[in-house]
Amino acid sequence: MAQVQGTYTKEFAPVADALSQLLDADDIGASAAVFVHGEPVVDVWGGHVDAERTVAWERDTIVNVMSTTKPMTALCALILADRGELDLSAPVSAYWPEFAAAGKENVLVRHLLSHTAGLADWPGKLRAEDLYDWAAVTERLAAMATQWEPGTAAGYHSMTFGFLVGEVVRRITGRSLGRFFAEEVAGPLGADFHIGLDAQDDSRVARLYPPPSHSDDFSSGGPDSEAAGGIRVRDANTEGWRRAEIPAANGFGNARGIALAQSVLSNGGVAGGVRLLSPEGCETAWHVEYAGEDRVMGQPATYGMGFGVFGDTFGWGGWGGSLVMNDHASGMTVAYAMNQMLDPREQVDERGLKIVAAAYEALR
Repeated sequence: MAQVQGTYTKEFAPVADALSQLLDADDIGASAAVFVHGEPVVDVWGGHVDAERTVAWERDTIVNVMSTTKPMTALCALILADRGELDLSAPVSAYWPEFAAAGKENVLVRHLLSHTAGLADWPGKLRAEDLYDWAAVTERLAAMATQWEPGTAAGYHSMTFGFLVGEVVRRITGRSLGRFFAEEVAGPLGADFHIGLDAQDDSRVARLYPPPSHSDDFSSGGPDSEAAGGIRVRDANTEGWRRAEIPAANGFGNARGIALAQSVLSNGGVAGGVRLLSPEGCETAWHVEYAGEDRVMGQPATYGMGFGVFGDTFGWGGWGGSLVMNDHASGMTVAYAMNQMLDPREQVDERGLKIVAAAYEALR
């Protein structure tokens, strides 16, 4: 079995075993973490940062976790709501006046967080470079009309989610979403997670690798990247992508940082002795806002405020395989981050779920 580094309590050895098995199978390098009641019980990693397997994945290795960034962006909004600075039921235009254009006066903040705003599609063909200019992106979104009556349907806001929520946060606080997260979440908790990355951290980044049957042109937009547009794996490995703030997709971290930040929501607003929200403020995350067909993904979905809701758990995953899961009933948060992407259209990707299942086995 592949060697795994790090620490875990005796009861949670199944999680370390599960990671080892993943490294023996599909993974190049990866990390897994479990927090219970805001404290770490698993913090493990293994494998390599390169496909040639010459450079070991270390404790402080970080990787782009794509849409596992969204729960971090949602956490920022929930903190502001808990402080009384953001009313989730208020019109977005109350904070961002220009947003009322094109008949969007009735789009509420809660619609942005629950993927029900009707602004799911990117205007035109999506290119990574289009996302690097915050002002230009938010101006385009403010000028758009909705695709459906807000609140009546859901469609996964894959890339627009972060800019929409992030601009509301910026209008309220005067700080970018990445800066707010760094100062109000990651800093107080000591969580190694970043939305937009400083140059000093580049040396710690494990590059993403496309699914085995694909090249670096593997795209989030579908198999034909030129026709569909979308973010390519090669884009995510560039300096431009790292320096930008793309709060739906360019979070960089490891499982420890993800689990630590998210564990405040599964533990009544506290992690490591640091309180970020009230217990009531956490509940907003998993209260169901929409349940039904997701018209973008073409399958049933249940959304809370910035999270997918799955029975008694809530969280989300990222393109390629990363994942975070929160269970408020047991006080547990589980996270998984890796650099080998898989294509679910070609093979079932249960890696993150295997880590979650092992955590529940240990919890029982």
